[in-house]
Amino acid sequence: MTVPPRPGRPRVEIRDERPGEEEAIGTLIGAAFAGAAHSGGNEAAIVAALRRGGSLAVSLVAVEDGAIVGHVAFSPVRVGGRSGGWFGLGPVAVEPGRQLRGIGAALIEAGLARLRTRGAKGCVVLGEPVYYGRFGFAADPAFRLEGVPVDYFLRLAFEAAPHGGKVEYDPAFGVG
Repeated sequence: MTVPPRPGRPRVEIRDERPGEEEAIGTLIGAAFAGAAHSGGNEAAIVAALRRGGSLAVSLVAVEDGAIVGHVAFSPVRVGGRSGGWFGLGPVAVEPGRQLRGIGAALIEAGLARLRTRGAKGCVVLGEPVYYGRFGFAADPAFRLEGVPVDYFLRLAFEAAPHGGKVEYDPAFGVG
């Protein structure tokens, strides 16, 4: 997938992460979240732990002029005590100098499309309702993440009747 360029800017290719890109992805994630108010400072460690544990279900990068400038991760989650079919989006990171150009949105759209083609039931995300709402995510009190206000924990169902319940992320998200 290629993101249409804005005038005077090159195209951005969206593709799967490749072996040997782990360090570049970690550096990018660290830079993207440096100083962010909502950051735990462990986002790169989360992605590395998901990768090591085999739970990095979708890992896409955005490449511009041969450099990785964005990354998005999707990993399986348990919903209502059940495994299978639901995924968590995040983290999503874009190099600070390239933010607000649609790269993050392109990564999210490509990742959601990948989940759909794999027969996923849906996806959840902890994030800004207005931003993620444009992808179809919405708050649903039936989907709960402990300690998180319902308005900021969002779900996107790919099937008609989601079952809901308490959502549990991979243990990698406890990495500090």
